[in-house]
Amino acid sequence: MDISILFKMAAIGIIITVICQILKKSDRDDIATLVSIVGLVIVLAVVVGMVGDLFDQIQEIFGLALQDQFEGLYRVGYDGNI
Repeated sequence: MDISILFKMAAIGIIITVICQILKKSDRDDIATLVSIVGLVIVLAVVVGMVGDLFDQIQEIFGLALQDQFEGLYRVGYDGNI
């Protein structure tokens, strides 16, 4: 993880805040809400990508191959009943 990603997320937050304040002062509350939701979705998309990369790195570090383990369950005839 690079520190520049945090700065980019902070910059997005500042820009969204300024835009929302301008829109609220001009009585466009509905558009301001929409802009803040779009900003949240953008930042969440970045975070989800980072979490996915984190899980990939954890799998590489510990040598986990979860798909191979699940395929082994189906080979021995696991039918889902306990």
